[in-house]
Amino acid sequence: MSQEEIEVRKLPKKSIITIAVMAILIIIGFMFEVFTINLKMEEELAKMGHKNISDIKVVNKMSVEDKETRIKSTVYKLTFFDKDLQKECIGFVHRSNNGKYSKDIDCK
Repeated sequence: MSQEEIEVRKLPKKSIITIAVMAILIIIGFMFEVFTINLKMEEELAKMGHKNISDIKVVNKMSVEDKETRIKSTVYKLTFFDKDLQKECIGFVHRSNNGKYSKDIDCK
């Protein structure tokens, strides 16, 4: 048996810098999207009666479709702390295709 030496080529510095910059931009974009979704949910919850809240977190965002009408909409699963009620709340906020919001929230 003969042992072969495997040649390993290093990535050029320009490629490493490009990959690093792209990764940083993706992370910043993701953080911006999470921040804007949380801000929008906070605004909509304030309109629906939960004005004094903190620690809002959108756990999941799902696209749903009504089987009968074939109308698509979005459902957000979220958690937050309602300072007025002094309770932790969890539930769903539904955004219809015409932009109206409704909620199904349980506070304990």
